Amino acid sequence: MLGGQPDLEVVGEARDGREGTTLAASLRPHVVLMDIRMPVMDGLEATAALHARPQPPRVIVLTTFDADDYVVGALAAGADGFLLKDTPPPEIVAAIRRVADGEPMLSPSVTQTLIRQVRQGSDPRTAEAEAKLATLTEREREVAVAVGRGLSNADIAAELYLSVPTVKAHVSRLFDKLGATNRVQIAICVHDAGLV
Repeated sequence: MLGGQPDLEVVGEARDGREGTTLAASLRPHVVLMDIRMPVMDGLEATAALHARPQPPRVIVLTTFDADDYVVGALAAGADGFLLKDTPPPEIVAAIRRVADGEPMLSPSVTQTLIRQVRQGSDPRTAEAEAKLATLTEREREVAVAVGRGLSNADIAAELYLSVPTVKAHVSRLFDKLGATNRVQIAICVHDAGLV
């Protein structure tokens, strides 16, 4: 599926999460496709280990399991995308390209899972998210909400009458101020605060 794509190169494969994190350290891929259930170290631990490193690769969790705990766990660990293995191959290839460009990618059923989690009522995450968002400027807050709505940088630029480089600068500041490592975590913060 990936070998025939002119703009994608498979640089390595691993049998388990520990081998995957070791290979990623030496091969330095831009995007890692991660399974959840693996021997030695599972995909959630491996994703967290990868995102704890400086300049981590982007991670797409690709699995047959869309259970709430897996979805939330993967995103909290720093995954940039979560796709089910029954996703059609062209959509997986498109997701890799999108995630490589810094955009999150979630299967529709995963989005439903996140909505269900958010609607289960307020919890301590709401207060924490509101406190984080209170540190933002008005423009940063607008960009954060747009990210939470799933808009690309180009879409945010058009909607807020900004240049794409300006949007990218705002998103970079959001990473710092919100303690996020990817756009999905910004979206979760916005959702936890009830802004989307």
